[in-house]
Amino acid sequence: MKRLLIFLLAIAFIASCDKGTKATTSEIKDIIPKSPYAMLIVESESCIYCKQLRKDLQKPELSAELQGIDVYSILYESNAKVKYILNGQEKVSTEEELAKALGVNSFPQIFFYDKKGNIILHIPGYQPPRTLACTIRFVKEEKYKQANFMEYIKSKQCI
Repeated sequence: MKRLLIFLLAIAFIASCDKGTKATTSEIKDIIPKSPYAMLIVESESCIYCKQLRKDLQKPELSAELQGIDVYSILYESNAKVKYILNGQEKVSTEEELAKALGVNSFPQIFFYDKKGNIILHIPGYQPPRTLACTIRFVKEEKYKQANFMEYIKSKQCI
């Protein structure tokens, strides 16, 4: 009787395991923008500012600003494949290789880029919501074509 009970428990345990949760290595994350502009956040697993940035992006004032901009994130420590465009060339690499190619060495790092993969603005570090909202407007309203970023942020009293 004891053997039968152990056998049934083992069968129940094996049946309860979800075989569909295995990550497939053939999946490729696509971060090529569909909108005119995209925001790429490079994060690290242990970064507390990255976690805060994720929370900030859920706030209504930032969600509204992000309308019309694709938002992507990659993890510095990840070997997951990612398809991206950089300086007009489509490429596939790991998230870690892309982060290193972008020169990332601290977290978070925020990159704004256009459909052709031209980097418009690079923000090395966390920005509070008010400043980030101005930064998003700077890109979205194409102010980068006529103004210096720091002068724009100061003139709008965003810092």
